[in-house]
Amino acid sequence: MRTLALATVSGAALLASGFLTPAARGGTVLRSDALTPVRKAYPVPVRLTPASYARPAPDEGPSGAASPTPAPADVREGPVGAAELLAKMSACKRISDGSYRTDEGASPSVPVCGMNGAVFWKADLDIDCDGRVTEACNADTDPSFQGDTAFHTSDGRPLDAEELPYVVVPARSSLWDFSGAGIKGGSVAAVIHAGKVEYAVVGDTGPAGIIGEASYATAEALGIDPDPKTGGAGSGVTYILFKDSVVSPIESHGAAVTAGDALAKEFLRNN
Repeated sequence: MRTLALATVSGAALLASGFLTPAARGGTVLRSDALTPVRKAYPVPVRLTPASYARPAPDEGPSGAASPTPAPADVREGPVGAAELLAKMSACKRISDGSYRTDEGASPSVPVCGMNGAVFWKADLDIDCDGRVTEACNADTDPSFQGDTAFHTSDGRPLDAEELPYVVVPARSSLWDFSGAGIKGGSVAAVIHAGKVEYAVVGDTGPAGIIGEASYATAEALGIDPDPKTGGAGSGVTYILFKDSVVSPIESHGAAVTAGDALAKEFLRNN
């Protein structure tokens, strides 16, 4: 009787503690409140959408919870900060056959530099509003507006410069061929300015001899005036493009942030 009582108590304890039984090896677990096996619950993956990162969340008003204000000294999209990345780029190993101009009338002064897993350059930021016609980007707001981009969305349309953070690479030339460095449409980029890091994709190509351009959305996210006529930054912008990377679909900024986060950490480890 004593042995039977102990066995009964032990069996009840196993049920109460939720231990898996032999019948549960196929992915079931025996609950303590029922004798019927139920399927084990697995976490549902959360997919980040472009809206999750492209713009700050609007003020929710008195009924909503206040959003925390990021520290102004090191605002970032992910855990890798601007200072950590910039510390790796104190020297330039030039991979371009000469230097680029930042604007049409400027002297060549910007080389493309190579590192393990990435290329980078330090330049200005001119506003690219090309692509889909929007309220902010059209022929009226931008005298140089073009209704197309070199690279397209997953459904074949031009990119949306007002909503999608993207960078512009110089067109292929004898000075430098971006494709030969493992850069392509949809490659991940980190754009750094004034202590902020914005992840973007390679979305368009520009003049063969000029460098330093990014979309309206990139400038806005970095706190730079995005107006295509009067905005931009004259200097102090660093562009890091990660080799052999690609965001799919190219229009998903959430995917760019997730990939950029991982690539930035790898960049720090390898340089």
